[in-house]
Parts: sequence; C-alpha cells; structure tokens
Amino acid sequence: MSDTTLQNGNADLAATILRVSTGALFLVHGLTKLFVFTPAGTAGYFQSLGLPGALGYLTMIIEILGGLALIAGFMTRWVSLLGALVLLGAAWFGHVPNGFGFSNTGGGWEYPVFWAIVMVALSFLGDGRWSVFNRK
Repeated sequence: MSDTTLQNGNADLAATILRVSTGALFLVHGLTKLFVFTPAGTAGYFQSLGLPGALGYLTMIIEILGGLALIAGFMTRWVSLLGALVLLGAAWFGHVPNGFGFSNTGGGWEYPVFWAIVMVALSFLGDGRWSVFNRK
C-alpha cells in the first residue's frame, strides 16, 4: 500500500469520524431543543438574548436536519459551514458574556468556537468515501 493510498484512506476515515460524531451532536442538540426545552421555550430563550424568536425555530431545524445530513454524508461541505455559523452565533450571543471556559457558569465560548473550527475543518474534508451519497 502506497503512502498516498494510506493518506487518502486516513482522510476518508477522518471525514467519516468527524461527520458522524458532529452530526450526532447536532442532532442531539436540536432534539433537546424540540423535546426538552420545547420550540416555544427555545424561541423564548432566543428572545431573551435580544434575537428574534423565529431564529430559535430555525436553529432547531438546522441542528436536526443538519445533524441527519452529516450522519448520512449529504452536502457535508455546505452543512458544515452552516453549522459553523450557527455555532459562532451561539458563542457570540449565548456564551461570550460567560467568559472563555465552558466550565464557567452558563458555559463560556470555548466549546462552541472549538466546535465551529471542527465544522470548518470538516467542510474541507467533505463527505468522505463512507457516506450514503458517495460520488466517488
């Protein structure tokens, strides 16, 4: 096996690991907004931050559908970039006032920004070989 073949295989494996794990996390976050906080509660939280309540519904939909798309490997590059924007918005509006450390009360901006960086890296990797929508 050549170094190039091994590197390509590692990139496909890395893409799959990042795609499925971040997709699962997005899905869980969206479902938590849906079933635990409820759509109305999520919209109310967004309003408490000075944002339109409709943005809470949109975020919930992006997290659920985006999570499923990432798990399946559908439009990974675009979904990842959209997810990075959602995460940067969460960091800015929901976590910056709490400081850097995510262990701070209310959670600081460390985790959502790190997660956004992971999503940008995933946008460069793309679907990978092991996706439902593999076009290789």
